Amino acid sequence: MLSRPRGIAFFDVDETLITAKSMLAFWDHWVASGTADRHGTAAVSDDGPDRAARNRAHFRRYAGVPLAELRTAAREWYDGYRTGPTAFVGATVEALRRHRAAGDAVVLVSGSARPLLAPIARDLGADDVLSTELLVTEGGLLTGEVRRPMIGAAKGEAVTGLLEQYGLPAERAHGYGDHASDLSMLQAVGRPHVVGDDPELAAHAARRGWPRVPASGGPR
Repeated sequence: MLSRPRGIAFFDVDETLITAKSMLAFWDHWVASGTADRHGTAAVSDDGPDRAARNRAHFRRYAGVPLAELRTAAREWYDGYRTGPTAFVGATVEALRRHRAAGDAVVLVSGSARPLLAPIARDLGADDVLSTELLVTEGGLLTGEVRRPMIGAAKGEAVTGLLEQYGLPAERAHGYGDHASDLSMLQAVGRPHVVGDDPELAAHAARRGWPRVPASGGPR
């Protein structure tokens, strides 16, 4: 993070900067590589209506996996993913570049886990990541539990906390999100942007005059 940024631009990641859901795209890579079977992690269900509960259930799949192995696999997944012809949401990646050029700090805010987001953050030049934090044993193994899913209200609280940490008013913060679960984050910033066509966010945009950004996919 910049020591005293002009402002902060907060970006959701899945279907906001990249066109995929990183947790699921990485899981497909994990399974295809045979690693899921080797660790016995393929049988855990993460179905259900509650996004935070699904998030917790998903990451229980990795119980007992060395964190270092997850980080390596995530880099391998992203190295392949980033070359896809429709891997990125072009409008928001360009917005991120503009914020960096203007002197704003760039922060990714996602329910995905830091090991999966780290290669994306490095590639796009993000300054910080607010994410679902995986719990790890002293020996470096994932417990399968998380501190708190970075979903819904957690996003808004994290954004507000970071703005307070840097002594910045909400008016100097931009936010970009594509799903109703990003609403608390968008409400915590002075300059929210709705990405794509989520009905709930589109309704808020129409009522409040929030700008909308297309979610069309393209190359990096």
